[in-house]
Order: sequence, then C-alpha cells, then structure tokens
Amino acid sequence: MATVAEQLVRTLRDAGVERIYGIVGDSLNPIVDAVRRTDGIDWVHVRHEETAAFAAAAEAQVTGKLAVCAGSCGPGNLHLINGLFDAHRTGAPVLAIASHIPSNQIGTGFFQETHPDRLFAECSHFSELVAEPEQLPRLLRIATQAAVGKGGVAVLTIPGDLADRKATGPLTEKLPLVTPSPAVPPAEVVQELADLLNSGEKVMLFAGAGVRGAHDEVMAVAGKLAAPVGHSLGGKEWIQYDNPFDVGMSGLLGYGACYDAMHEADRIVLLGTDFPYDNFLPQARTVQIDHDASRLGRRTPLDLAVHGDVRETLRAVLPLLRPRGGRAFLDRMLREHVRKLEKVVGAYTTKIEHRRPIHPEYVASVLDEVAAEDAVFTVDTGMGNVWAARYLTPNGRRRVLGSFRHGSMANALPHAIGAQLAQPGRQVVSLSGDGGLSMLMGDLLTLPAYDVPVKVVVFNNATLGMVKLEMLVDGLPDFGTDHPQVNFAAIAAACGVFSTRVEDPADVRGALEKAFAHPGPAVVEVVTDPNALSIPPRITGEMVRGFALGATKTVLNGGVGKMVDLARANLRNTPRP
Repeated sequence: MATVAEQLVRTLRDAGVERIYGIVGDSLNPIVDAVRRTDGIDWVHVRHEETAAFAAAAEAQVTGKLAVCAGSCGPGNLHLINGLFDAHRTGAPVLAIASHIPSNQIGTGFFQETHPDRLFAECSHFSELVAEPEQLPRLLRIATQAAVGKGGVAVLTIPGDLADRKATGPLTEKLPLVTPSPAVPPAEVVQELADLLNSGEKVMLFAGAGVRGAHDEVMAVAGKLAAPVGHSLGGKEWIQYDNPFDVGMSGLLGYGACYDAMHEADRIVLLGTDFPYDNFLPQARTVQIDHDASRLGRRTPLDLAVHGDVRETLRAVLPLLRPRGGRAFLDRMLREHVRKLEKVVGAYTTKIEHRRPIHPEYVASVLDEVAAEDAVFTVDTGMGNVWAARYLTPNGRRRVLGSFRHGSMANALPHAIGAQLAQPGRQVVSLSGDGGLSMLMGDLLTLPAYDVPVKVVVFNNATLGMVKLEMLVDGLPDFGTDHPQVNFAAIAAACGVFSTRVEDPADVRGALEKAFAHPGPAVVEVVTDPNALSIPPRITGEMVRGFALGATKTVLNGGVGKMVDLARANLRNTPRP
C-alpha cells in the first residue's frame, strides 16, 4: 500500500512538477524517499532552504508553471520564509511543503516545534495542516489551485509520521491547475475610460509587470494619444523594447524623463502596476487599470478605477480613442529623455576602459553586449538592481528576475539555479553583489553538484553600496557598510567552479566571453569602484541637504579622501537638483 508521501509526490509528478528543492532531514525523510522511488521527479539538494524557495520562485516565473520547495520541521521550513515572501509578492505559483513534528507531539512544546500553518499565513494564499491521510488529496488540490489560480504561494504542513502512513483513495489524481481568464471591464467603464483619455491634452502611460503580453496594445494606444510611455522596474522587460515612446523609469532606481512626463501630464494611466513609491506619483489626474481589483487606488487617488486585464482593456478602448493632432508634449519629453540619458546613464560607460577601480556601470554595459539575446538575468537587491535597470537592454526575449517587490538580499544566485534547471538550454546570468552572494554563498556548491551552467558575475566593491547611499541621503555618515576585500573567485575555484578575477577594465570583456563560452558553471568576479553610487532621477532639496550633511559628517570623521573620491566618481553622473 502506498504512503501519503508517495501519493503526494506522484500526484505532483503527474501534474508536471519535475523537481522539489530542499534539504533532506528527519520529518521530511519519507517525502524525500518517495521522490527517490518515483520516476520523472527529482530532488534538488541545495545548501540552504532559503535558496530552495528562491529557486522555486524563479522556476515558476520562467515557466509559468507550479514549482515546489520543501523544508524539514522547525528551523528547516522556517528558512523557507524569506524566499516564500519573495515568491508570493512576485505572484510566482509555488507550493511549499513544510514537514512537521510527530502528530501526537503538536502543542506540547516538543523539540523543534513551530506552527508552520500559522507562520506562513502572511506569505501565502493558502496554508493548512494535513492532520489525517484522508485530507491529503483534497488539501493538495486546494493548495495547488490557490497557488496557480491566484498567483503566489500555498503551503501544506505535513507531520513526518503522517507522511509515512498509508494513503487513502487513489495513488494519484489530476490536479486542476487552472489559470484565471483575463478580466474584461464592462462597456460603460470602457467608454468612461475613453472619454477621460480623449479629454486629456497631455496623456502619459506608466507600465508595470501587468503589461506582459500587451506590448502591441500599449504601443497602439500611445501612438493614438501621442503619449510618453514610462515604466517601473517590473515593467521594463515587457515594455521598453521596440518602444518609440519610451521615457525611462521612475523610482529611486529610475532614469530619464519618466518622472517629468508623469508630473507634467494632465492624465496619467497606470497600467498593471502596483508601484509602491507613492511619493513619485503626482497623487492626482490618474487612471488605473489592473486585473487585481484590490490594488486599485492603493497608491494614489483615482479619477477612474478599471478592473480588467491590461491587454483586453486596451483592445476594447482603442477603437474609441481619437488620434491626437499634435505631439508637442511627447516630442519634448523624448528630447528631455535623451538629454538625461546622455548625462546620467552614459556617464561611466564611455572612455573608461583603462580607469581603475573598474566602474560597475561599464561592467554592466559590456555584459549587456556579450550576453545572449534570450538570456535570463537574475539580479541581487542593491546596486546590482541599479546597473541592471539602467544597462541591460530588453528585447522581448530576455528575462530579468529579482526580488523587486520583497527587496531581499542574496536572491540572484538561488534565482539563477531555479531558472537554469527549469530551462537548461538557456543562458542564465546572475548579477551578484558581494554582499548578497556572501549571504548564501554555500550554494556555489550546488552549481557543480548538478552541473548547473549558471554564469555568476560578482560586482565586488567591498561595501553595501545601496545602504551607503541611503545613509548619506539621510544625513548620516556611512557606518558598518564596508568590509574587507574578499577573493570570491578563489572561493568559487575551491568549490569546483571555473572562475576568474578581474581588476583591469581592459580584461572585462574577455573574461565574460570566456566564462559564457565555458560549458559548465562559471564565476567572473569584477573588483569595482566602491564610490560609484546611484543618483535618483529626481533630487529633492531634502536629499541634497541630507547628502551634504552626511558628507560633512564623514569629512569631520577623517573621511576627506573618501568624499573627494566620491565627488570625482559621481560628478558627471549628478543631475542638478
């Protein structure tokens, strides 16, 4: 007679799940053993359960299918929580299996006792304890459909002894795994939307991740309305390519004329974005279209809230829009965008091939040139997000994954592992910061263990650059951000990974090309300038005062050389407040 663990594993296998990420241990052993005895599904042994959750999140994002991770009781499944928060906020369909202490010990304060069904409630659509074998098939159906249907995480907590008991009912059954159909707003709402857009003289479109699959429709609307099109970081990969209306990105990592266009427009249309930084939004004159009605009006007051899929809504409204007679607003914003790009984004990527330490922007720009046209880039939170946002060029086939909504460090390498295992024939590049990589560095061992051909590009500036900038803007001298220089290439080599360390900018291109041509995993460590900081697209007086105050405190604390280097590194890169 099959066990509950076998029933679980075989049902997942038959639903298309190809692997489970996790670490073997005590209460999880029956499930891991069931994987061993089941053809068509593999166990991926990572070095930290947080990696397991991040990897599953990335697999779900690149495939659009359910991905699975698991953790043993107590500390084991607790390690999943950060990656699960990331997956849930990203909308990645992930099932987490949280094994539990023996059933008869629950509630007694037993060794390693936690209550996963409660702990994971905040980062999931569904989190329940399987208390009897009879419950497993039904709860598994509910959990997996919650993850796929709502987009996000579902958690099943399964005591180890229950997983080893005899299953009831069929050994496997078909899981529904039905994705929601696109929402279409009613005709009267579409007409109201058309009336608002037709009445605006200066319309601006701001695109988020929800414009995926709607590129043509956004371009058609922008063309009719002569509207500048800006984007959030999450929308960049879906809307920036083949876009003659592009005015860049808004937010702290932004660039170009997006902020200006949004604030000068008399009608702003938020397309599939839950952009969280409300201080960058005008807080007026705004229409929002989103498939999730709960997001409407969450960040700004609205003149009109439209519950609908972006593509279907734009298709419906397009015939009702009147073409603009002129494009003065659009042309002015496009000129401003070019001016700012030439001044800010290109500042470090020209005439610096021989300057040391290496400018990280230069590394990102070369990486953009040599990477494959369908590469998947995974990006660490911090300055790596900035270089990716400003220098990686989308084309409709490339993907850029990061912890853009949860903002966790250390995500890039685990995300890369999941993306690469899910799509082994595709180039996957991890843009890792030295701070992020060091947090989950143990999973460099996972690369050669499974011959995962991820290419890890480490931006090593021996500092937490984003935190340093945050402190300076707040008027504080940076403290606790710098750390001794580490040779990550040597560590990678000791793990059995092909690696190289680059300190001369003339060697950057060759090192990347050699690593990308290597058939297995590779690490390229680039020693970069710690004083190269990101400058926001819009600088307020408060930011300037804070930065000046921070600089003054740093000088008074003996850091004159540091601030002179910082000024030299960023002089050309600083827009006027």
